[in-house]
Amino acid sequence: MIAERHAPSFADLYTPKLVTILRERYGLADLKADVVAGLTVAIVALPLSMAIAIASGVTPDRGLYAAIVGGFTVSALGGSRFQIGGPAGAFIVLVAATVDQHGVDGLLLATILSGIILLGIGFLRLGTFIKYIPYPVTVGFTAGIAVIIFASQIKDLLGLTLPAKEPGPLIPKLEALVLALPTLNGAALAVAALAIGLILVLRRFRPHWPGFLIAVAAASALAWAAGLPVETIGSRFGGIPQNLPAPQLPALSPAKVMEVLPAALSFALLGGIESLLSAVVADSMTGRRHRSNCELVAQGAANIASALFGGICVTGTIARTATNVRSGARGPVSGMLHAAFLLVFMLVAAPLASFIPLPALAAVLAVVAWNMAEKHEFATLLRASRGDALVLLATFLLVVFRDLTEGILVGFGLGALLFLHRMAQAVDVERRQPLVAEDAADAAAADRTPYDARLASDPNVIVYRISGAFFFGAAATVGAALDRLGERPKAYVIDLSEVPLLDSTAAATIEGFARKAGRQGATVTVAGARPPIRRVLLTHGVRPPQVRFRSSVAEAVREAGGRATVET
Repeated sequence: MIAERHAPSFADLYTPKLVTILRERYGLADLKADVVAGLTVAIVALPLSMAIAIASGVTPDRGLYAAIVGGFTVSALGGSRFQIGGPAGAFIVLVAATVDQHGVDGLLLATILSGIILLGIGFLRLGTFIKYIPYPVTVGFTAGIAVIIFASQIKDLLGLTLPAKEPGPLIPKLEALVLALPTLNGAALAVAALAIGLILVLRRFRPHWPGFLIAVAAASALAWAAGLPVETIGSRFGGIPQNLPAPQLPALSPAKVMEVLPAALSFALLGGIESLLSAVVADSMTGRRHRSNCELVAQGAANIASALFGGICVTGTIARTATNVRSGARGPVSGMLHAAFLLVFMLVAAPLASFIPLPALAAVLAVVAWNMAEKHEFATLLRASRGDALVLLATFLLVVFRDLTEGILVGFGLGALLFLHRMAQAVDVERRQPLVAEDAADAAAADRTPYDARLASDPNVIVYRISGAFFFGAAATVGAALDRLGERPKAYVIDLSEVPLLDSTAAATIEGFARKAGRQGATVTVAGARPPIRRVLLTHGVRPPQVRFRSSVAEAVREAGGRATVET
């Protein structure tokens, strides 16, 4: 009995995982586990959200708004059980550039537009296509972002004083920082070194402790008790508010929308990639499966909500999601509670945030950048093949020295070309002649079933077997092989039984060959074509009487040989 296969319904694709776990009799034990996990993640997210916001060129409270409002929305509506949403280091470069060009209002508008774009991508079910981003591209842009994040923190790590605004591009930035080295603040360097040292020691000996929060708290206590001359959140930003602002739309106009649209597209692209990568990491850690399009819809809603409350871009965060899983989370409730705990921290402890030294937050981001760099994967891809190394380096260098979006697009384009080249090389065209022992051995070594010698013994019939994806990249090679005809037989058999894919260019190649063979008085039979491939051929004019279709090579050869004998 054959079971019927149904396309997934709208509910199957877009039901949030929160609804799913509630249907599974979510109990008190599950809630307790999620409370512990949510609190653990909130402790990690508190300093990180402020540090990412500051590095992005906005005030620290905007990072908290994103983590609270956006994080809650991602968990409540998302397609992953364990995803934690919030501001991410990957966005620092794009957010800082957008603020520099369009101001905070432009940033908020771009964030709302990116949310709308992500909603569209999710509802159009395009989330599946994001997985086609080549791995060298993701490693390259992640490493490039890590370099830029670290470079952006050098000023605060060393307590440097710049006479003008710090440049955005890497080379001018480094030049300005080198010129400012005489202003190095020893106290700031000591605070940063203490924070980095504490994070590394705790990670080594107490990996389950909240190293970021402990390091920031210890550095703040030292700076306050010793009266160190270091810049703090209070001295630069005047502290953070103790409440969430009322939601409001940024200034809207058609001209402004068009100005920030490129930034919005970049936010949506990067947010989609980052969130789905994070969901895949959670799946690999738990054995669960996320709903990619549902997750993108949630990310879109989260970005809109975050911007309405004044927050920056939101996406799934790999480190916080992994922490959530390791802390024993049972479902999305932990992510919602993480947002609630962050709100409580802000309401209760906002005055204390004024004492946090900026070098300590810079130290947190320096460690984040080091972890983001994926150094082992980078080195492995450099050794893997020239093609992968080219894609990796092109993406990395363009991200570092040009633009993040440009790096992703160029890397994706190179990766696609490399894939097409490899697929084209994998196509094989064989002319079958009477077999000898060596032919059979070669066929076995290539994991192909050899033809029966009787199928290739008729001199009036030439059999060609095409193996592999027959598409535009391989059409020229196959066409050249078919055109190299030294003799003029009465019939040709083209075996497509080992062709899994055939496109319009390939169909046109076969149609052209059939016309040429017809002018020479020969017949053409296509054997073994699967129904989808036969439909493509018929659509492009490869049809009887010019070309016959048979289910097997044996049948095609037998019939073609009979016709050739009769004509002779």
